[in-house]
Amino acid sequence: MNILMVLTSHDQLGNTGLKTGFWLEEFAAPYFVFKDAGAKITLASPMGGQPPLDPKSDDPSAQTEATARFRADSAAQTLLASTAKLSGIRVADFDAVFYPGGHGPLWDLAEDKHSIALIEAFARAGKPVAAVCHAPAVLRHPQNADGTPLVQGRRVTGFTNSEEAAVQLTEIVPFLVEDMLKSKGGDYSKAADWQPYAVVDGKLVTGQNPASSDLVAHELLKLLD
Repeated sequence: MNILMVLTSHDQLGNTGLKTGFWLEEFAAPYFVFKDAGAKITLASPMGGQPPLDPKSDDPSAQTEATARFRADSAAQTLLASTAKLSGIRVADFDAVFYPGGHGPLWDLAEDKHSIALIEAFARAGKPVAAVCHAPAVLRHPQNADGTPLVQGRRVTGFTNSEEAAVQLTEIVPFLVEDMLKSKGGDYSKAADWQPYAVVDGKLVTGQNPASSDLVAHELLKLLD
């Protein structure tokens, strides 16, 4: 079982002068779910190398059992520091792909031609695609073979407009995940803010927020079982 995890390379939070990147919990929780299931994990990002960590996800208040385990796991840290370049990834080498969130993907992965092509190829090969929190942003441009949006008519979720408002970034982000999924014809649903929530539609798995990371990872494993 070979699972690809794709992380952002973008570290600028719009024009605020603040840093962003990937959200630690959304990487660490799925990483260990997959690792404990015996999966071989490959990490990739648009630029390769060390992906930027959203500093807010490193706050003491954002720590979980999974993030603590990551901090104690030198092998996982070494792997994260040397992600492969997304442009060199071959879909044939993997059984599924997982996108952790954080605000970074809104700027780079949502628009990255290699990511778009990768998702389309996974979908057409009948291989699972999973994304959590802000990472469903990567579903903005991928299309079905007939040119329709990949999410059109599909059950999906992602970071809610109200959650974005709560972190006061509604006017900073390039687009709102909830609005984008709806505009592409997705059958969007959500739970209460900050509650774990995942949606499975065929081989597509999406999660609402950081608390949903573990749930999305387990749903992805079910599709591979």
